[in-house]
Amino acid sequence: MRRALVLLVALGLAGCGAANKLQPAKGDSLPVAPRGATATPTPQQLLTATPQQRPQRSDELLRQSEERRSDDFDLPPR
Repeated sequence: MRRALVLLVALGLAGCGAANKLQPAKGDSLPVAPRGATATPTPQQLLTATPQQRPQRSDELLRQSEERRSDDFDLPPR
C-alpha cells in the first residue's frame, strides 16, 4: 500500500516537470510592450533573467596584503 502511494506521488511529480513551448491562453494576448520598447517581448524574452535579476558571483581574491588604516573609534572596553 505504501509503495503504491509513493509510486503515485512520484509519477505525479514527474508530470509536473513537463515543459512545452509557452503560449498565452486562447483569447489572451501577450502583455503590452514596456514603455520605451520598440516591440512586444516574446515569452522566451520575458522568461530570461537579466544580469540585474541574477548577478554573477564575484570570486575576486585578495592579491596582495594591505595595511588597514587606523580606526579612531576602535577603543578597548572600559
